[in-house]
Amino acid sequence: MTDDERFLERAVERIWKAMFLFAAAGVIGALLWRGVAWGAGFALGSVVSWLNFRWLKQLVYTLGSERARPRTAVKLGFRYLILGGGAYVILKYSSVNQLAALAGLFVSVAAVIVEILFELVYART
Repeated sequence: MTDDERFLERAVERIWKAMFLFAAAGVIGALLWRGVAWGAGFALGSVVSWLNFRWLKQLVYTLGSERARPRTAVKLGFRYLILGGGAYVILKYSSVNQLAALAGLFVSVAAVIVEILFELVYART
């Protein structure tokens, strides 16, 4: 494993930890501030955000390897259809708060921004 691969692995580990912390803090905050519907909505959005980040990570690793295939793009398209279908069901039939679910979707974005700031502060020379 090269230094760049180790650096990438450590960055991804920090992102996973930050996602967990943001999700836990958001669920607890939403529960205390607005109740169960908001807490459940934030938790659901966080899970979808986690799934999306995991799938994107797998896609990047697949495209960066020698085993990249054209069907990888098709699988990515189906993943977004699944996420879109899940979002439709949540919005149409669920009793969780939609704004809280939307806020939960940004857990991975917040974790990546924190990682960017971390790397800017503790940049390699």
